[in-house]
Amino acid sequence: MKKKSVEAFYQGHSLRAYELFGAHPCVEKGIKGVRFTTFAPKANKIQVIGSFNDWSCEGHYMKKADQNGIWSCFVEGAKVGDVYKYRIDQCSGRIVDKMDPYAFYSELRPNTASVVADLSMKWSDEKWMASRSIHLDQPVNIYEVHMGSWKHNEEGGWPTYRSIAKELIAYVKDHHFTHIELMPLNEHPFDGSWGYQCSGYFSVTSRYGSAQDLMYLVNACHKAGIGVIMDYVPVHFVRDDFSLARYDGSCVYEYEKDEDSYSQWGTSNFDLWKETVRSFLMSAAAFWIDRYHFDGLRMDAISNLIFWHGNKDRGENQGALDFIKRLNYHLHEAYPGVMLIAEDSSDYPNVTKSTLDGGLGFDYKWDLGWMNDTLKYFEKDPVYRKWHHNQITFSMAYFYSERFILPFSHDEVVHGKKTIIDKLWGSYEQKFQQLRTLYTYMFTHPGKKLNFMGNELAMFREWDEAKENDWFMLTYPAHDSFNRYFKELTKLYTSKKPLYENDYSWDSFKWIDADNADQNLFSYIRKSDTSDLVVILNMSPNLYEKHKFGVEHNGTYKEILNSEQDIYGGCNITNPDKIKAVKEECNFLPYTIEVTVPPFGAVILETRKRSKKK
Repeated sequence: MKKKSVEAFYQGHSLRAYELFGAHPCVEKGIKGVRFTTFAPKANKIQVIGSFNDWSCEGHYMKKADQNGIWSCFVEGAKVGDVYKYRIDQCSGRIVDKMDPYAFYSELRPNTASVVADLSMKWSDEKWMASRSIHLDQPVNIYEVHMGSWKHNEEGGWPTYRSIAKELIAYVKDHHFTHIELMPLNEHPFDGSWGYQCSGYFSVTSRYGSAQDLMYLVNACHKAGIGVIMDYVPVHFVRDDFSLARYDGSCVYEYEKDEDSYSQWGTSNFDLWKETVRSFLMSAAAFWIDRYHFDGLRMDAISNLIFWHGNKDRGENQGALDFIKRLNYHLHEAYPGVMLIAEDSSDYPNVTKSTLDGGLGFDYKWDLGWMNDTLKYFEKDPVYRKWHHNQITFSMAYFYSERFILPFSHDEVVHGKKTIIDKLWGSYEQKFQQLRTLYTYMFTHPGKKLNFMGNELAMFREWDEAKENDWFMLTYPAHDSFNRYFKELTKLYTSKKPLYENDYSWDSFKWIDADNADQNLFSYIRKSDTSDLVVILNMSPNLYEKHKFGVEHNGTYKEILNSEQDIYGGCNITNPDKIKAVKEECNFLPYTIEVTVPPFGAVILETRKRSKKK
């Protein structure tokens, strides 16, 4: 063992602990086999048992490699594909067969053994890898996908990473998504946990194929110009006896006290004060970036790291805060083009501020406040919306405090919450009208975007991990028309600089009228150096003909998108002619335009700025 690697592991600064631990095929003294290494500081004895010795209790005892808890042994003749476990004589007196915490592959559930894996891959994404970035001044439009339920195979079962690649990539390109976010692909025993209750932190789930199959998918995405983000869960792990819980009979990974260890999900919280646990989780994060070329990690339940059990009243968990700062610092240093995203429901400050300036060091944070306020507003009868006008305007009061992503994620379409369209007030037709306006608001609001699969279909059925998306919905005119509008909107977002350039600068956004509560009208400008977009949102069933709006610049304004065009299923009340601004103050702005705004409609106008004479 390399001394520096061992020291980094014990000091809590390792990004490469998976090179030290786990099952590594190798040649020692001219003999082929596998070197097995694990960390179990209080174990009495450990044996490696598996398919190479018929799960025998004889032989293959691990020896202590140091006095701090590292055990290792070389098994002659063991090879890639062999199945194994560690039989641990625990300090508690029990003898338990455990999966390898650093296993790179595992058996398909309900089986729980680890598998000796080959992680070699001939990559061809060098061009992408050399130029990838966190897309700060570029469009980020994320498609959140659950691998097992996006689309089933011909037999009605799970697809493989490899078999889904061609169709998924074509679909993502057609809908102008820039990134795919895959819900956790680390091994997990229960399908219904969606991967968020993990057992194998280095083990790609065998549900959808091999390690090379996943590498093939990521490589294909990169060659098509699509980034890939994976959900990562650094908070908690399953309490199943075969996994990390009481690994050597002591609390190797979890807190000593049950009140700290037991989580709200029925899992065990990681003890993030332990340096060896920090190295374990930091190495797991780096592993997916290094070996699978992921372009980002979306880290789950960060509020449960910031505060004890996510409860602000219990105070900050300083050990966990120190861990997340260290994790983000080292990942940024090693992988500067990789996005680090916080799913954080708290109001803790400086989540996206650099660790060097006292922040947590994330690149982006989900704006769950925006999501909750927006959906609550759209649930209300328009008669009462004027009393809740601030639910739409409030987000811009705090937006520039962090770098936000606007999410409509899987969490919003499960457990009786209804789907996005089904949350909205009104009749079937009115829901579609407002859904188009809701999404226009989302894609013209500052911030990056994320949508869960099925949102683009206007699905009424809540997501079920056992069923594929309701693709048949596209045979219904209203759903097909909405999908067409969604694609046109995402095309606009990814092609118009005012909607993504300088996204996190005060200079890119200006309210025209944020206070027209009585008419349920919202209007604002998205700005770039070369053009402005005027966005008008009507959250009422009323038609406003030739309504006056203030603008900053003289010139002509052309309607480039109207949610009520007939091709999108609307009433076709539009502004077909160019609109000339007149020199007349309105909304405290020097020029005025008159725009017809359809019921529950969204209108986007564009004006080109005149280049200044030298």
